Amino acid sequence: MHELDKYVRSIPDFPEPGIIFRDVTSILQDPDGLEMAIDGIRKMLQDVEYDVIVGPESRGFIFGVPVAYAEHKGFVPVRKKGKLPCETISAEYDLEYGSAVVEMHKDAIQPGQRVVIVDDLIATGGTIEAIVGMVKALGGEVVKICFVMELKGLKGREKLKDYVVDSIVAYEGN
Repeated sequence: MHELDKYVRSIPDFPEPGIIFRDVTSILQDPDGLEMAIDGIRKMLQDVEYDVIVGPESRGFIFGVPVAYAEHKGFVPVRKKGKLPCETISAEYDLEYGSAVVEMHKDAIQPGQRVVIVDDLIATGGTIEAIVGMVKALGGEVVKICFVMELKGLKGREKLKDYVVDSIVAYEGN
């Protein structure tokens, strides 16, 4: 098997000139790449005591659910506004051109629960910062945040500096 970054397809000048898009779907398409990504997240959690995994749609589901299954933990989905059927808590966060809102069920996190957040990529950190705020508002404690990939140039870790953040693959640029 290769290192995980060998499974990541890099697409220059997408979505605009000067940007290198790191495509996670190429990891998913290869059984070795997928296994390496899931096992990599599981290794990040070996010595972490936690109760539940939280992941944002859609790629947080892709990586968070198999980890939760393998570790016999529950999984809490975070969705775009209006997609969850029960009473929700929501958080707004900034995008490059505007803002977005994510939600989770109000009863998804119990006070005192230790939470791990899993997603595919940390860029600016805005989505995960919003999720951390919802977890805290429900009385949960974020004990670790795990990513498959990190774009260091976008400084997402700075928004999450009060938390333990880990990634399998880190790219220096944007």
